[in-house]
Amino acid sequence: MTASACSLSFELAPGGALRGELTVPGDKSISHRAVMLAALAEGETEIDGFLEGADSLATLAAFRAMGIEAEGPDQGRLQVKGVGLQGLREPGQALDLGNSGTSMRLLSGLLAGQRFASTLIGDASVSRRPMGRVIDPLTQMGARIKATPEGRAPLRLLPAEQLVGIDYQLPVASAQVKSSLLLAGLYAQGETCVTEPAPTRDHTERMLMAFGYPLQRQGNRVCLRGGGRLIATPIRIPADISSAAFFLVGASIAQGSDLTLTQVGMNPTRIGVINILRQMGADIAIERPRELGGEPVADLRVCAAPLRGIAIPKAQVPLAIDEFPALFIAAACADGETLLSGAAELRVKESDRIQVMADGLSRLGVEVEPRPDGMLIRGLGAAGLLGGGRIEAHGDHRIAMAFAISALRATAPIWINDCANVETSFPNFADLAAGAGLQITELRGE
Repeated sequence: MTASACSLSFELAPGGALRGELTVPGDKSISHRAVMLAALAEGETEIDGFLEGADSLATLAAFRAMGIEAEGPDQGRLQVKGVGLQGLREPGQALDLGNSGTSMRLLSGLLAGQRFASTLIGDASVSRRPMGRVIDPLTQMGARIKATPEGRAPLRLLPAEQLVGIDYQLPVASAQVKSSLLLAGLYAQGETCVTEPAPTRDHTERMLMAFGYPLQRQGNRVCLRGGGRLIATPIRIPADISSAAFFLVGASIAQGSDLTLTQVGMNPTRIGVINILRQMGADIAIERPRELGGEPVADLRVCAAPLRGIAIPKAQVPLAIDEFPALFIAAACADGETLLSGAAELRVKESDRIQVMADGLSRLGVEVEPRPDGMLIRGLGAAGLLGGGRIEAHGDHRIAMAFAISALRATAPIWINDCANVETSFPNFADLAAGAGLQITELRGE
């Protein structure tokens, strides 16, 4: 049964510890990009570690609708027969990307240079998310994109005469916007350059180079020229550090925990969660560092440790933007105040993650002050315990998983409503978490 076909709630018994060894599913960001570039490559690409979550499957379904043949996925293995940069076919229907804002923003760039029209739609959450940040620079490149008056989905992309490369400075650090422009740049005349105000995840750049596409990187600036070729290559996807983050926090806050997470992606543009937790006093050991498919990976051993509140360094914010729901739980269990600022982006994710997390933490007895670009959290300290109660996840997968982990430090049961979208990024979360020691029960209904 799909996430959209049923309701899902979590029931958590209080207490427990996380122990043993586990491997979280493949990286969602890399899974999206692997399908996209494999489809545009010449030859057949074998992908191992593909995330079989709803978001990644929505990307795969979109390319199948544009004529791409793919075998799988089966236990993370997927074979994609590429058709080259000019080989996609016009889809016979709107491309439904469900809850995946990444798919919509990246495909906006990739489809802006096609010779056919296409329409991108998504669920209610994606339809509320701002798309002007990609529409505006793509329009400067010559793209023809129609959106709602508020600059939101559905998006209608019409054939452009010829995209032209631009030199664009991102007003806000965003890997999705950067990637969208680079994908459009594959079809543009001349050079497309993107400069970021701060580093963001560089999976698109790494994967373009893995597929043999030349680009130039200097600091926070990346450039490529249109008209090149992508050549099929095997892709191995590491475990998703965003999914690992919940267990890094859970094992840090639950007394008696000793957990090893294997083969976790350690891309330098994604390890903000580790840097922040270590600064808070977390006991995280990085073991067996190595490379997997062009991406650095390692095993992470995390043991329970007393955490302290900090002012989160602004340089780490874009490196941990998806992990803040979990980090807010760590802050709630820390000694002293934790202050996050410079993270207004959290208000336009799958939910308003600042307000939704503030509401939930308040319900569990934590004193918080939500702010326009962050939050102040007054932690309960090493001996402090969270309360119990009913939490609304607002359909946001990361909110649901963050509050599930919080039960490890609770004194009473926690119920979390509207959790079906956990399946977008972590389809076996409850089973894996229960195997590690979280006392979680799934409650499903029509």
